[in-house]
Amino acid sequence: MPKYIPGNPNFVVQNMPGASSVIAANYVYNLAKSDGLTLLVPINSLFLDQIVGRKEVKFDMRKFEFIGTQEKAPTMLYFRADSPFKTFADIIKASEPPKCGSTGTASTGYLLARIMDEAFKARLNTVTGYQGGSEIDVAVERGEIVCRGMDIPPHFGREPFEPWHKKGFDRHILQGGPKRDPRMGDVPTLFELMDQHKTPELMRAVTRIVLASGEFGRPMVAGPGNPPDRVKMLRDAYANAMRDTGLVEEAKKGQMDMEYTPGEELQVLMKELMNQPRDVVERVKKVLTE
Repeated sequence: MPKYIPGNPNFVVQNMPGASSVIAANYVYNLAKSDGLTLLVPINSLFLDQIVGRKEVKFDMRKFEFIGTQEKAPTMLYFRADSPFKTFADIIKASEPPKCGSTGTASTGYLLARIMDEAFKARLNTVTGYQGGSEIDVAVERGEIVCRGMDIPPHFGREPFEPWHKKGFDRHILQGGPKRDPRMGDVPTLFELMDQHKTPELMRAVTRIVLASGEFGRPMVAGPGNPPDRVKMLRDAYANAMRDTGLVEEAKKGQMDMEYTPGEELQVLMKELMNQPRDVVERVKKVLTE
């Protein structure tokens, strides 16, 4: 981005861990100056903390200025291929829920499991507390657990999945995006399954909200009150960076997805997600907090 901003300023990356981006978001929203010099790259599901009314949240997602995102991150569910779970129907019919791994209650895998339970009574025994996705994958290899819900891009962009696919070690059961990923053309989406099971519209709306984090990928935002010309400059620089041949080549070498979405589109989507009927909001709270 510095290449495409007048003066080519330096960017300083500062990690601010805690509460899945809530601490960093509170800082950028309330304490950082509104001069375009402080940006935030939060977890993409941050808006859910506001929807459920967590007391730690001291910001309004609708007032952040979205700069852009370089990818989308729809969810998926994989199983060990040698497990007895060959299709989604097998999970519904199971007398004992299969064990899946998760880092915690805000993770992709945990949220996907909650949606599956609420919408289909397809229960997963979610084992939380793993330090990261790699630890979960190792646990699957060891046979401690048999499944994991995760984002699609890393599943096709890093180890151990490429060797797994060559050996036929894992099976893809479902995907959470609005349409099928080309790499998983034979795997049904959650919304296709909802069509088959005639899921009520209320639950469909809840699912769209909970899984919308995938549409935001890895978003970059500025705090509220920044001058419009600064916001435009940052959005333009982000867009130009996404087309930069050096960055594109680097992403290809790293097997990283690039599916740029402009900040203006993300802004519209966030306002839509945050302005929902009361019954939808209450059901989202139920799914996320019980």
